[in-house]
Amino acid sequence: MDLTFSPEDGAFRAEVRAYLAEATPPELKYKVENGIEMQRDDVVGWHKTLYRKGWVAPNWPKEHGGPGWSLTQKYIFDEELGLAGAPRLITFGVNMCGPVLIGFGTKAQKRRFLPPMLSGEHIWCQGYSEPEAGSDLASLRTTAVRDGDEWVINGAKTWTTKAHWSDWCFLLARTHSEGRKQEGISFILVDLKTPGIEIRPIYLMDGLHETNMVFYNDVRVPVANTVGEIHKGWSIGKYLLAHERMSGGSLGQHKTVLRQLKEIAAGDEKSGGRPLAAQPDFARHVAAIEMELRSLEAFNMRAIDKFSQHGELGGKALGAEANIFKIRNSEILQRLYELKVEAIGYYAMPYQLAALKDGWNEPAIGAEYANACTPSYLHFRKVTIYSGSNEIQHNILAKAQLGM
Repeated sequence: MDLTFSPEDGAFRAEVRAYLAEATPPELKYKVENGIEMQRDDVVGWHKTLYRKGWVAPNWPKEHGGPGWSLTQKYIFDEELGLAGAPRLITFGVNMCGPVLIGFGTKAQKRRFLPPMLSGEHIWCQGYSEPEAGSDLASLRTTAVRDGDEWVINGAKTWTTKAHWSDWCFLLARTHSEGRKQEGISFILVDLKTPGIEIRPIYLMDGLHETNMVFYNDVRVPVANTVGEIHKGWSIGKYLLAHERMSGGSLGQHKTVLRQLKEIAAGDEKSGGRPLAAQPDFARHVAAIEMELRSLEAFNMRAIDKFSQHGELGGKALGAEANIFKIRNSEILQRLYELKVEAIGYYAMPYQLAALKDGWNEPAIGAEYANACTPSYLHFRKVTIYSGSNEIQHNILAKAQLGM
């Protein structure tokens, strides 16, 4: 897309692109491009590759192990990861909990938790949603009752992504019940090896195990693992969600899916004997989603320019931009996968992941790119729900920005 970058940023992009082309293992790129489920060793191995390069935590300041990049360089790096077909890291540690610890943690907490988070020794997950507290997160019921120097935690968290891979969890728990429901919530770090924790798998519509139910039964956690002020964790939780919603702000993954869609439409998939790209109705849909993608990218670049000029970046500064990006980012991604399913037609009907993952004694049905198309479409139905549903994002914008 024709956005102008400085010569220095252009040189940086070339450096990143060359490194990723050399460093991304072909077998992982194959999995990414064909929608095959990553295993823990795949993702952790890639994390450690980027760590050795010094590029695993773009959002961290240099004094804590970050690369010291500008906002534009962070954007370029995140975009090039998507374009290169590199695996997505488990974001809950370096992208979410890390900035929280850097901004709100004590010196002791930073010394203890940041180095193994950075190196990939410890993998993290997020304990926010509950069976009766999803988009209305402030209604959470998991409690942490103080007993001397320990919290005793009881409750359940749901949709906990990668809990079965993780060593630690950051969670929100109610530490007192007086006042508004947003008050009396604390942000606590929990070692998942602590007695009393049970992790049960949740299988999603795509047939894969990514999320979990996590039960806490009299789980004892040091009070010293509380980040920020006790009872004041709601503001920290919102700060973290702003980082999650923006998630780097770049659209490399979307551009890759768009490229794949165009290749499918120009290739073997035909309607009435002509490629889909030559069908006016389908071509119009592709052009429309590309224009939406270009518009969102321009919005992101304006936001980067704004924050670069004012030297601001954080939960409060990211407010409206993060809400708007989350809405449009998720809607565009879903629409791209809808068009991929439409493009391959009846080959989208069967689930073919096992043909690639486990090997069958019969060939897969249709082209290889069709194997994971329907599972991917189903998988990304969730993106308009997590990080605060899009309906909630519209409400936040209406109240905070429009005064409604």
